[in-house]
Amino acid sequence: MRCRADIDAAALRDNARAVGQLAGGGPELVMAVVKADAYGHGLEGVARALDGEVGAFAVACPDEAAVVSRVTRTASGAGRSVYLLSPSLPEEVAGIVAAGWIPAVSSAEEVRAFAAEAAGQGRVQRVHVVVDTGMGRIGSLPVEAGELIGLVRGMRSLELDSVSSHFPSADEDEVFTRRQAAEFRAAVSGWQKAHGAFRVHLANSAGLGVCAHPAGEMVRSGLLLYGVSPIPEFDRLVRPVMRWSARVGLVRELPAGHGVSYGRTHVTSRPTRVATVTAGYGDGYPRHASGNGAQVLIGGQRCAVLGRVTMDQLMADVTELGDAVRRGDEVVLLGRSGDEEIAAGELAGWARTIPWHLFTGITPRTPRFHHGL
Repeated sequence: MRCRADIDAAALRDNARAVGQLAGGGPELVMAVVKADAYGHGLEGVARALDGEVGAFAVACPDEAAVVSRVTRTASGAGRSVYLLSPSLPEEVAGIVAAGWIPAVSSAEEVRAFAAEAAGQGRVQRVHVVVDTGMGRIGSLPVEAGELIGLVRGMRSLELDSVSSHFPSADEDEVFTRRQAAEFRAAVSGWQKAHGAFRVHLANSAGLGVCAHPAGEMVRSGLLLYGVSPIPEFDRLVRPVMRWSARVGLVRELPAGHGVSYGRTHVTSRPTRVATVTAGYGDGYPRHASGNGAQVLIGGQRCAVLGRVTMDQLMADVTELGDAVRRGDEVVLLGRSGDEEIAAGELAGWARTIPWHLFTGITPRTPRFHHGL
């Protein structure tokens, strides 16, 4: 393979157990967030690896939900619980009800649409009410949420599965996040007195490290599940799931004063041995890492990326490795080689982005291989 991503299913399951322990129980408390092709790790393989290991799955859209339902089953043969975290389009409602997925609802319009469709199909449809406590993306505002919860409870064709909210800045603003959580839980107490008990899910990966978490409450885990912690103190609890690699396609000797790649943003200051690597931004390696100190691992050694990353290739300085580098040698873009490791946060930092963006930017031209299913 010119470029490949190897996915460690055992690490994925271990991470789910670690998140479950942080939640005050086991992996059954984990709602595994597998949207966006499981954060670039390959949705089908990740869902198979976690089947029977986690309490539920969460996706963004029906196409993703369909994959999860196809590859995961309970002992009785029913599909696993699959939550939709994004709003549902009008034409998606019938399919969601037929499949039994659990949609997010933020408005009375959505509630009535699902109630009518479920009644027409002769089903009882579970929904989860989202409350906007500061994200500004979806959800009912807190002053309106009680009325929405009451509307759901009053519909014979609907079942209130849960009420949720989302942290916009748990990894950046601890003061706001703690206040946000406290206000949400106080509101929940009032809504439960008015409308009866219901389940709550609030914490994401970052939120687990900031706010007190009631034991036994389900958590929505994304990045932490894949072995990258947005909170430094959790790094030791998880291990990376992905190892991303390419190959040396060519090794050349360039003289001093020779440009490397488009725009000649790098000009050699000495005779330089350059390895051309078979991966570029067409495979998902971030072009914005160009000129920002990016490195790759060859033979367990760090080698600087030279010049601009191109669509299909990048160039690395292998002068210090001498004749040890050959065509076909492995180049690690992300992960471990020998005693060295390039972490997702490190590569994302070179690209002036975040690990979420890095992972989901790895393109389909990079095949995923899942080990340990």
